[in-house]
Formats: sequence, C-alpha cells, structure tokens
Amino acid sequence: MQDNIVKIEALSHRYSKDWAVKDVSFGINKKGIVGLLGSNGAGKSTTMNILCGVLSQTLGRVLIEGIDMRTHPEEAKKRIGFLPQNAPLYLEQTVDEYLTFCAHLRLIEKRRIKAAVDMVKERCGVAHFSNRLIGNLSGGYRQRVGIAQAIIHTPQLVVLDEPTNGLDPNQILEVRQLIKEIAADRAVIFSSHILSEIQATCQDIIMIEGGKIVFKDTMESFNNYIEPDSLIATLENPPGEAELRAIKGIKEVQFLTEKTIRLRFETGADIAENLVETSVLRKWRLKEITLEKSSLDAIFAQLSNKKSKPAVQP
Repeated sequence: MQDNIVKIEALSHRYSKDWAVKDVSFGINKKGIVGLLGSNGAGKSTTMNILCGVLSQTLGRVLIEGIDMRTHPEEAKKRIGFLPQNAPLYLEQTVDEYLTFCAHLRLIEKRRIKAAVDMVKERCGVAHFSNRLIGNLSGGYRQRVGIAQAIIHTPQLVVLDEPTNGLDPNQILEVRQLIKEIAADRAVIFSSHILSEIQATCQDIIMIEGGKIVFKDTMESFNNYIEPDSLIATLENPPGEAELRAIKGIKEVQFLTEKTIRLRFETGADIAENLVETSVLRKWRLKEITLEKSSLDAIFAQLSNKKSKPAVQP
C-alpha cells in the first residue's frame, strides 16, 4: 500500500453558527488525480482552503506527508501547489516576470530560479509567451500560467479549484490533458461542481454534499453505482406530451427536437419496456432509445439515502 501524501482526519469547520464542513476524513496517495465533486456551497472550497493552509479549521487534522498543517504550516505548504478558482495572476506582469516572482515566493534558490521558470513554461505550453503581458493572454493560456505557478517548486501535491471554469471546449480539452500529464508523477486534487469534468479527468472521486462526504471510491465504481433516471427516445411519429406522460412511470417530457424526446422517469420504473410496448401499439415507430445517467442533484439524493454500498477510500 502506498503512503498517503494527504491525510485528513475528522475535519470540521464552522462559520459563525453554521458548519461548512463536518467530520470529513480521507487520504490521497502519491500519484494520480482525485476528483472533489460537490454542488456550489457543498464545502469543497472550505476543505481545499484548509488543506492548503489558507484557512485554519475548527476541528480535526490535516497532514501533508505526515506534517501537521496547523502546527508546522511552512513545512507543509512547501509540499503543496495551489490554483484557486480565481487564479492569483498579476495581469500587468509578463509571464516571465510573474513566474520569477512566484519562484521567489516559493523560496527557490536564486541560482535555480531561471531553470525552474523555463521548466514550467515548457511543461505548461506558455514558453512562446514569455514576454507577453498576462492581461493580453486568452483565458486558456492564463489558466496555464496559473497551473505553472502551482508546480514551479515541484510539489508532491497540486490542488486545482475549478481549473476549467469559464474556458471554451478546446481550452478545456487542452487543460485536461495538461493536468493528466502533471499527475503522472504527483498527486492532483481536481475540484469541480460539474460531473462530466470529474468523469473525464479523474481516477478516484470524493463527493461532498452539505459539508459531509457522501461517496468515496474509484470513478469506475461510481459510474457503475449511479442509476439512470432518464432516456432519450427518437420516434418517427411522435405523439403529444400528454400521451407520453400517460405512460406508467414517466414524470417529465422534454422535446429536444421534433422527433427526439427526453423522458424522465421514476426510480425503478421499467420505462424502456413500457415505451416499446406503447410505441408498437400506437404506431409511434420507435427508432432509437438511450438511457441517460442521473443528474447531479439526483445522484446526491441517491447517495445521501442509500447505505447499502460501503464507501471505499481511494
């Protein structure tokens, strides 16, 4: 078994009277990407801020390679790279100026600073923008510079909060690939409220809702665990919404095109068989049917209510 680079024990934090995080515990190994998934306000950012030493917890312990973040914060922080949701960029600086400044902040020896800056520029694909003002870069390249500052001191843990937020589809793919490359030789925590981002990038997943962990396992296990709650049907002769709603188990009908329809159904309903039988009987000419996985809200509801499957630590 690998030693954990991160170990969080019974972590709880309260703002005034409200608990943002309550009794959160998990460990993370030394390589790969762990997704931290939760809806807005679930407690993800609080957990990451405590993990990175930005915030001091009310209760519990955070250990980075065995070093307690509360009692030895400087030593613990040396081992962490952090990209918050709003990247800490100085738009009036060039890429070189900014990364050199970050290298000084990270206490890198002066004789090694240039090599460290050159290394992260090359790795993050921004070397050709060395003398460009950060304010003149696109959103995708700004995010790359933000990731570069997070890894300039070669930390064993990199924490990324919503790293693809606000990027266009091509930029998202590029940043995903960069994150996967970085995770080849270190641990990465990838936080998002978007399920598809976590599914596309991470090997393990930790889900937080209401400040508590509701799921902790591999992504493969997670994908097998969540239940479908809707299907997409293509009908050559589609009926009106009222007729579709009359099918046993259907609770919502949404026309995506003239002939393509999303049907949401009750948990446990044998909706596919009911639809096929009704389509044949009424000559709707069903052409295609595809099950969809649950929405994020539905998944949280399932995980909060189910106790039969034990959570497994990544």
